[in-house]
Amino acid sequence: MSEAAARTRRGRSGGGAARRAERTAVTIDTAPTITRNIPNMELLNEEALEIIEANAETVLEEIGVNFVNNPGALQRWRDAGADVQGERVHIPRGLARKLCATAPSTFTQHARNPAKNVEIGGKNLVLAPVYGPPFVRDLDGGRRYATMEDFRNFVKLGHMSKWVQHSGGTVCEPTDLPVNKRHFDMLRAHMTLTDKPFMGSVTEPSRAQDCVDMCGILFGEDFVQQNTVMTSLININSPLTFDDVMMGALEVYAANNQACIISPFIVGGAMAPVSVVGTLTQVLAEVLAGIAYSQLVRPGAPVIFGAFVTSIDMNSGAPTFGTPEASQILYGAGQLARRLGLPFRSGGSLCGSKLPDAQAAYETANTLNAALLGGVNFMLHACGWLEGGLVSSFEKFVLDADQLGTLHKMAAGVAYDENAQAMDAIREVGPGGHYLGCAHTQANFKQAFWRTEVLDYKPYETWDEEGGRNSQILASERVTKLLNSYQAPQLDPGIAEALAGYVANRKAEMPDAFM
Repeated sequence: MSEAAARTRRGRSGGGAARRAERTAVTIDTAPTITRNIPNMELLNEEALEIIEANAETVLEEIGVNFVNNPGALQRWRDAGADVQGERVHIPRGLARKLCATAPSTFTQHARNPAKNVEIGGKNLVLAPVYGPPFVRDLDGGRRYATMEDFRNFVKLGHMSKWVQHSGGTVCEPTDLPVNKRHFDMLRAHMTLTDKPFMGSVTEPSRAQDCVDMCGILFGEDFVQQNTVMTSLININSPLTFDDVMMGALEVYAANNQACIISPFIVGGAMAPVSVVGTLTQVLAEVLAGIAYSQLVRPGAPVIFGAFVTSIDMNSGAPTFGTPEASQILYGAGQLARRLGLPFRSGGSLCGSKLPDAQAAYETANTLNAALLGGVNFMLHACGWLEGGLVSSFEKFVLDADQLGTLHKMAAGVAYDENAQAMDAIREVGPGGHYLGCAHTQANFKQAFWRTEVLDYKPYETWDEEGGRNSQILASERVTKLLNSYQAPQLDPGIAEALAGYVANRKAEMPDAFM
């Protein structure tokens, strides 16, 4: 008897015990990718868009962009017809846009569970957690440096979160592991603790190659070359500079058919002009150059037009989030991305607050709603971001993840079919009645309204008797509940063993480095 057949027979022999286990099992429900049935916000008129596009071409041709410490990139640009002077690349008008035309307008990122594949582009919105903070915060431990155990817990929370379709990448930076080895443990956590899609490392080109190799173990090498199984974040050193580390990672991923988010990292007033149109001009120039370069590496390589833009507090110099100007730039960048026919990344649960408090909630809500209306296709930092991106917060992770459900509800639009018209209910209740017990309410109440899994709507007396818990306490309890009920998705033992072996062997090949 084969091993699979034996497992099947054992699974069928439990009878009543199996049915009881099914009733008590933890249900992990992942909502499908958001598909917008609402219009995008078109903030800029045609004249403004044409001005920005023309000015971006002028920037590329007359000012140029730097590709530093990367002779191979400079040669690729020479061969493509650019004017290369030292490390400055002057891209003739129209060339970058022509090269970008080979990038796909949509692509599928495959998960190891095919039911959790995501389509990136079009009317879709994929939600991924916070990325990059070196610190974490929770109610019990306060603010502290992140560890690998924190990282694993965030991956588990993402796996358990209904409204989050993507596991993300560096959900926090585990500072207890060597810099040159931590990517192994992070990627392995995404591969084993969840079956949602994930991101690869970009901190050094060889680490990007490690990620490709590990995906070859998880998915099969041929599958990886023919399909996209990773999305990775390639930040541009704004203004107008492409460093060899990020470009080296891009070269690895593009050559292996893996997706890259080409994203300027801009604090308006410091790394870009203070005006919305000036910033959008620089964003477009940088994105055009970055995406064009990915297509020089491999025509047809999947990419995402990225825009991470904040403004600056002119008194303290600190970045600000959830501001009107940031939303205006997001809306405009979305329009520019759609005119190029490319998927768009922006938004997130961005805030400058030190705690998951009212400031965090206001700033986060502003950004999340702008991302929904602005046509974002891939939202990084969708949950857990705190303190300007320095902190991954456990409580804010579950608060944000809960609120992402409202984006799903809003994006669905308003139904107006016969059931939605509710004429039978209006006739049944008539003047002076109530709808609580009518047939239409009984048939629809379970799906009629979005329901929170964190916030408190109880009467004051009940809330007071239960301890008067605020949202941070409720979120802390939610974190504990999710982690205690976490169940790892099944993974073929042979694949798990091969991944562990690869990681052990690669770590043994190099000394620890903490710089």
